[in-house]
Amino acid sequence: MSFKLYLSKQADSDLHALAEHPSMDKRLKAVRKALGYLEVNVRHPSLHTHKFSGIKGINGAEVFEAYAENNTSNAFRIFWQYGIEKQALTVLGIVAHP
Repeated sequence: MSFKLYLSKQADSDLHALAEHPSMDKRLKAVRKALGYLEVNVRHPSLHTHKFSGIKGINGAEVFEAYAENNTSNAFRIFWQYGIEKQALTVLGIVAHP
């Protein structure tokens, strides 16, 4: 099942911040690849998608975490929720794992 992706203002800002720094090219590529996987299959094995209980999404929706990178220092994670319309996802943030 494919999904349409929407970026929140925060996620859009996170993505632009990555794109602005040439030193982050490798990470930007990994994030874009992970976003592509999310569009096609939210349960793609490399995403390691799971519920994230630390925060609530827009209107109290469940939030999920997907890996853009793994086994990397400060690996990037993508936080998302199912969208308001069918077959849509809203990416809430793209951040480095602490």
